[in-house]
Amino acid sequence: MGVKNLWDILESCKKTLPLHHLQNKRLCVDLSCWLIQFRNASRSLACAKEKLYLRNFFHRLRALIALNCSLIFVADGSIPSIKLSTYRQRLGFGSEVARGDVNSQSMPSLRRNMGSEFSCMIKEAKVLGMALGIPCLDGLEEAEAQCALLNSASLCDGCFTSDSDIFLFGARTVYRDIILGEGGYVVCYEMEDIEKNLGFGRNSLISLALLLGSDYTQGVCGFGPETACRIVKSIGNDTILSQIVSEGLMMAKEYKGKKNTGKILSCDVNKENDPGLRQNNCTNGKSLGLHDQFLEVINAYLKPKCHSPDSEAVLRVCTQHPFLRTQLQRICAGYFGWDPDKTDQYILPKIAERDLRRFANLCSTSSKLGIRIPLDEIPVPCPVSAIVKQRKMQGRECYEVSWHNIDGLKTSIVPADLIESACPEKIAESIEKKGEGKKQSRRPRPRKSSKAAVAEVDAQLQGLLLNIESQSNYLSDTTNHCQPIDVKSVEPEVIDLSTPSPPLHACEVATRRIVIDQHVDVINVSDSENDLSPEREKKARDLRLFIDSIREDLY
Repeated sequence: MGVKNLWDILESCKKTLPLHHLQNKRLCVDLSCWLIQFRNASRSLACAKEKLYLRNFFHRLRALIALNCSLIFVADGSIPSIKLSTYRQRLGFGSEVARGDVNSQSMPSLRRNMGSEFSCMIKEAKVLGMALGIPCLDGLEEAEAQCALLNSASLCDGCFTSDSDIFLFGARTVYRDIILGEGGYVVCYEMEDIEKNLGFGRNSLISLALLLGSDYTQGVCGFGPETACRIVKSIGNDTILSQIVSEGLMMAKEYKGKKNTGKILSCDVNKENDPGLRQNNCTNGKSLGLHDQFLEVINAYLKPKCHSPDSEAVLRVCTQHPFLRTQLQRICAGYFGWDPDKTDQYILPKIAERDLRRFANLCSTSSKLGIRIPLDEIPVPCPVSAIVKQRKMQGRECYEVSWHNIDGLKTSIVPADLIESACPEKIAESIEKKGEGKKQSRRPRPRKSSKAAVAEVDAQLQGLLLNIESQSNYLSDTTNHCQPIDVKSVEPEVIDLSTPSPPLHACEVATRRIVIDQHVDVINVSDSENDLSPEREKKARDLRLFIDSIREDLY
């Protein structure tokens, strides 16, 4: 839960960022929060048998791996003694346990039931994460407290959790929600924005927890978010905690008394053994029990039990862990019933994209240092072998690329901007090859130069000459049997010498098709009186001369 109403108070500081904002970041994940989200989304018995929560968990990890996110799972440890009453109430024990829990400082923390259903879900997530190269840090107590410590120590760039009290433990950047797919985004809160926009520092947020209630205290009756915020802001972040410790509820009573024109604070501060305040007497707003409770809550937030940043456990999870392909195939076969090929289809393209982003980061770092290294001289080889072709996926420019040194993966599709940042030389090579291919496709068809081809054309031309001569003899014979023609009445005929075929006439008596170099010319022979003109004889002579010139060029 965290602090009551705190997410609503921080609503103005919420930022919705595109998913690629997470690329190349190291992130801590409150593992319990993620699994609770997936379990609540798939409550049915069938979903539980098919392990739908774990399958959704796997697909979220795939997306973050492709962005080169270095994830660190953090699991809850023992239950803090100060949280025992809240924890038991959530399990349904009611207020009887809370009344019996008078002094939580004298009680040790409680180890979690490792045989419960939820603990088994945590184990499955850990096993799946280790196969993907994601380590898990088992916290001493609260997982969000350990995440906040790693974030404040700059060992990670942000924390994934839905518990708002992570800010009280000292976190600086918190990611609450993440949405995958087209138009995916992540909901982010920055402590810098909270301090700037609301004026609340870490001490102020702890004070809000004391007044509104949290996992460690039930808060004070009669204080809503608006009133609590006004009180905390009026006192200031630097002095609020010391004033609460020294004066107890006096400062809150005085402030609210002014607002209510002297009316008594509407909280049951005189009740004995109140489970929320645990005081014996509070007539003046201050008592030893109340002072102890406030001090205990403050210390629980300021000094949580966690692994120190320089501990062996933290150093182990901050190192890079390998991707275990065979182990992942075996796990997915057991959990989801997938064969090895299906598992590879899901994860190998994401692993390849992650490796390419790492290579792009190496190139970017060397470029910032002023070092320009050719692609073939970089000590770490580029994972892209070649660009197959340009693609468009969901309106986004992409490239289909081939990979080398990635066993089981030949090609996959990656964003175009990633290729441009990692290996623009591959794009240049692809464009050059594409241009050469177009030049080759546009080359004219080579002419036949062999003796056989020349002989074939000569034979066709010889046949053409024989046909022309035979038609000329035919026309000469028919001239003797025709009536004389009035030359003046015959209109001159215009012959286009650029084509070997005479123009068509209405009275056709024969058609011959002659094929020269795969082209068809049609010669029309007419028995009309007009065909006996001198112009016709001149045309035949010109055509014979034209064919003779072609034959000379061939030889």
